[in-house]
Amino acid sequence: MNYLYLLLNLGSLSIPFLFSFHPKLKFYKLWKPLFISLFLSMLIFIPWDIIFTVKGFWGFNNTYFLGITFFNLPIEEWLFFICIPYACVFTHYALLYYFPNMQLKRGVTKLISYFLALVFAIIIIYNYNKWYTLINFTVALGLIIFTVKKHTQLLSKFYLTFLVMLIPFFIVNGILTGSFIENEVVWYNNNQNLNFRLFTIPVEDSVYAFSIILIPLVLMQYFKPQKKVIN
Repeated sequence: MNYLYLLLNLGSLSIPFLFSFHPKLKFYKLWKPLFISLFLSMLIFIPWDIIFTVKGFWGFNNTYFLGITFFNLPIEEWLFFICIPYACVFTHYALLYYFPNMQLKRGVTKLISYFLALVFAIIIIYNYNKWYTLINFTVALGLIIFTVKKHTQLLSKFYLTFLVMLIPFFIVNGILTGSFIENEVVWYNNNQNLNFRLFTIPVEDSVYAFSIILIPLVLMQYFKPQKKVIN
């Protein structure tokens, strides 16, 4: 099934894309700041992805993608950084539209942030020789420190919406890492991660998801009209 990865991308995008034109949500009006933010996010994640692929820290199973590659990455991997963040940013917005009080108190948000920052820092210190763990948790640590200082309100809502987004994340990423199928779509060199998995998913992937969703949301704060702010 050499189109599986493509189907996962398009399947993840399909419903959020269609509902972007919902007369109440009108998410399409945020496309400009969103796509600028997604492009800037890709400037971070694509080079990281290319280097890790070349170094053999992770790779892709030819059985599950079309065979078209750019800079050693399947075209489906490039699409991943558009389809998945788009779907997640839409979900964040939709949840807040229908549940406007979905927000933690400022003090609780800071407490969670400082706790996560401490945990991430400890993991980094004790696993500095594992590249996926090191880079992944370092990016997330810096992101949390910046966001809790500059966009606390965004973070107070994101912590809750992210918990909801973890449900489809475990389904999609589970398939990518070998759940429900014969072999994994994406394989990992366990010498470069904690070698601890949630089902078939490396624990680092949940932190990776945290970053690829939150970074576009943070960037959007600087590119969208203030009257249309999504926190």
